[in-house]
Amino acid sequence: MMVSGSLVPWLGGVMPTDPAENMAVSLALAGLSFLVTVIIGRPIVTILRLKKIGKQIRIDGPQTHLVKTGTPTMGGIMIALSVVFITGVFNVAGRLSMLLPIGVLLAAGFLGAVDDRMNLVGGSKSGMTARFKFAWLTLFGVVAALVLHLPDPFGLGLRHIYVPFAGQWPLGGQWDLGLLYPVIAALVIIGTANAVNLTDGLDTLAPGTGAIAFVAYGIIAYVQGQVGVVTFCFTMVGALMGFIWFNANPAQVIMGDTGSLALGASLATAAFMTGQWLLLPIVGGVFIAETVSVMLQVGYFKATKGKRLFKMAPLHHHFEMSGWSETQVTMRFWMLGMMSGLIGVALALL
Repeated sequence: MMVSGSLVPWLGGVMPTDPAENMAVSLALAGLSFLVTVIIGRPIVTILRLKKIGKQIRIDGPQTHLVKTGTPTMGGIMIALSVVFITGVFNVAGRLSMLLPIGVLLAAGFLGAVDDRMNLVGGSKSGMTARFKFAWLTLFGVVAALVLHLPDPFGLGLRHIYVPFAGQWPLGGQWDLGLLYPVIAALVIIGTANAVNLTDGLDTLAPGTGAIAFVAYGIIAYVQGQVGVVTFCFTMVGALMGFIWFNANPAQVIMGDTGSLALGASLATAAFMTGQWLLLPIVGGVFIAETVSVMLQVGYFKATKGKRLFKMAPLHHHFEMSGWSETQVTMRFWMLGMMSGLIGVALALL
């Protein structure tokens, strides 16, 4: 989806649609988003600590994680606040290309916040039931998918998939999926939200790999000339980097489901807006590996009546149990995420 016209509204004046100028603005907003997140982060962490909004740690997880019990959670709030503030100030409300990913971010974040609130140290509950959480996440995914698919003025009118290496094929690599499109979109948004949620088990792991994925899709959107998607992606990158300021090991705050569900759902939404969502398993390769490790662990455990394929799942815990330090696991997964992002961008350019 290319941007039509030479100028679009921006900050009471105009926002450049020239590719170089748009990228410059988006990168500047990423830096500003980082500063805003760092500034608001300290009082948010203080409030969470004073309110005793501390994370429960699973006793069946790595024993080294027990020291994290009580670490303030729901830190994803600072990411959402920063992105919404930057978007509200520097982008005119009413542009669907900005409102859709922001709406998904807030909806999934609110669901995660409710779950986090029910899963605090000293609380009487252990969080939402999986069925209840899945039902609401499904509702959000379906609504987002319909907005992506429905024609203007109700939605973005998207229905195609771009296939790498298909430039010489009919339709130039674009395949029209028709009514199958919103079904796939809903499933991918739900699946990506859960995948990032599974990845969020070590300090900086989910926000770091998430930021890398948003950079990749920001570049893809830039090549396509999609002003709104570029701006959203890099604003998210700045907010995630600002969150990592407080989440660096040993973490002062954990993003919780408030952040992880919102991060995954909005990333998938941005991917669909570029049409290059087929590359999401590559760009988000770390998220896929984490999810597959859980599926394999559960399947193998049931098939062998109690044996385990990995020492512990998700995958990052397996490497911890194998002797890697938390920082080693995180940095190596970051490197894998960077390589996956580069490969994804390369494929998008074919």
